[in-house]
Amino acid sequence: MNIAFSPCPNDTFVFHAWVHGLIPGAPELDVTYADIDITNGLAASGRGPDVLKVSYAALPWLLDEYALLPCGGALGRGCGPLVLTAGTDGGADEASALSGRRVAVPSERSTAYLLFRLWAAQHVPGGVGEIIVMPFDEIMPAVQRGDIDAGLVIHEARFTYQNYGLKMLQDLGSWWESDTGLPIPLGAIIARRSLDLAALAGWTRESVEYAWAHPEASADYVMSHAQEMSPEVTQAHINLYVNRYTAELGEDGYAAVAALLDRAAAEGLVPKVDPAKLR
Repeated sequence: MNIAFSPCPNDTFVFHAWVHGLIPGAPELDVTYADIDITNGLAASGRGPDVLKVSYAALPWLLDEYALLPCGGALGRGCGPLVLTAGTDGGADEASALSGRRVAVPSERSTAYLLFRLWAAQHVPGGVGEIIVMPFDEIMPAVQRGDIDAGLVIHEARFTYQNYGLKMLQDLGSWWESDTGLPIPLGAIIARRSLDLAALAGWTRESVEYAWAHPEASADYVMSHAQEMSPEVTQAHINLYVNRYTAELGEDGYAAVAALLDRAAAEGLVPKVDPAKLR
């Protein structure tokens, strides 16, 4: 079975057991490791793998062919994307500084970018200027150099942006949680509708549970893909993004996904999604 997910610690931690044949009855996996912008594109191309990790923001274009699995993804609290700059610090009251500016984002179909657009619609008068898509690991150096005015960052950048001398203009997760009371839906696991979705969800959940029960088993695999992260940052990343929503979306998880997509559709940012296609 073909699968694509990122080399980030949360994904390798979650899928380690399945990838290494530790889940009884689960098919062997042929893994493609790719940044979320690439996996979003693979799914949209019609030539994507059987199972893959994508942004929740990409779902409106994918749900005819793919189904959302109720486990394996990334939702949570206190784990949202950050808007960073080189020379200003903290708070939505300074968001006007982004008016007409150049902002780098990791993907135009990422949840991070969708949250940014929803926030900017409320807080940035006249809107931002040019949006530049670049790999997420290149964004902070570009802000530091002054190549761009601000950067939208995800994942381990929450723990490392100070190393670049950057300042946080806005924590989009904090904004989303205070505005909705819901967790932040970031990355989804989807599978082709033609497959046995219940079995896929079961194997994915077993892989999550194995990872929690045997955290030392995945350590070498996770670090081999961790893109030069320190062990401390790697563990912090896993602790933040692998949580109860990874094992089961639950009602508040589904509510968070629906709220994100409904708000985005109301702003004309994504096509409207039939709620029945999310379950």
